[in-house]
Amino acid sequence: MELVAAEGLAVLVHGGAGKIDRAEWDVRLEGVTRAAESAWMLLRKKADALTAAIEAVRILEDDPVFNAGTGSALNREGFAELDAAVMDGGSLSFGGVAAVRDVRNPVMLAREVMYSEHVLLVGEGASRFARERGIPACDPRELITERQLARWMEARRHKKSGKTGTVGAVALDARGGLAAATSTGGMLDKRVGRVGDAPLPGAGTYAAAGLGAASATGHGEYFARTLAAYRAVAALYELTPDEAVKKSLDAVAGLGGSGGLIMIDAEGRLAWEHTSPQMSVAWRTGSGGGARMTNEE
Repeated sequence: MELVAAEGLAVLVHGGAGKIDRAEWDVRLEGVTRAAESAWMLLRKKADALTAAIEAVRILEDDPVFNAGTGSALNREGFAELDAAVMDGGSLSFGGVAAVRDVRNPVMLAREVMYSEHVLLVGEGASRFARERGIPACDPRELITERQLARWMEARRHKKSGKTGTVGAVALDARGGLAAATSTGGMLDKRVGRVGDAPLPGAGTYAAAGLGAASATGHGEYFARTLAAYRAVAALYELTPDEAVKKSLDAVAGLGGSGGLIMIDAEGRLAWEHTSPQMSVAWRTGSGGGARMTNEE
């Protein structure tokens, strides 16, 4: 799907790709719409693209419906381990955190990492850095919802892990700035310490001035191996956003993976696609906005 933004401002949000129960479609669409509208308000007030993308993701982290922040999927020990990343296309500045257990909004911590001398912090080191930057600790149990606990117990009974979603946002501001932000709890019943594509530069999150910004969702190992977000943005040298997104997902599918990807290019063209059953998206531009649960079934 491809749209063209008006006024040179745009935000596009995804709530994750995967097998999504029909009963959850409406509440997920409400969530991504709320995130897109909040980010849009910031853009209209002259905020930069990075601020808008982070705001959209922060809202989704606080929504227990999505697999990010509160309500994240649980690992094999029954805890949420969170990954997030942000990237500013103008400076190619990148900040990521991974396997964090005690931060309610890992996307905010990822922003602080971006402003530090580092690119990626993990586990206990990321938690200590959060305290240094004034981000309070939360009780890890506060991130666990009854819904995710029930899913975890079911997965443990049947001795199998599950693919779950990720949330993300991309934005274009009035100065032509591009940015991306992504956050996830990762796969259900994953190994302790497992890190997916979301916090890795170019894998699940990427932005470059004059080209575009992308955020991915899906089976992270495959997106990491193909550098899916970077692949999509780099393809804009020759392809339209719609073609670039499809090319990147084709590379993921070639390895046996599935998922989705959203993109905004420097001309304000919005594109998204997925190879998993469903993906929720919402967007806002000067010509209006909308939300959709794209469905391949």
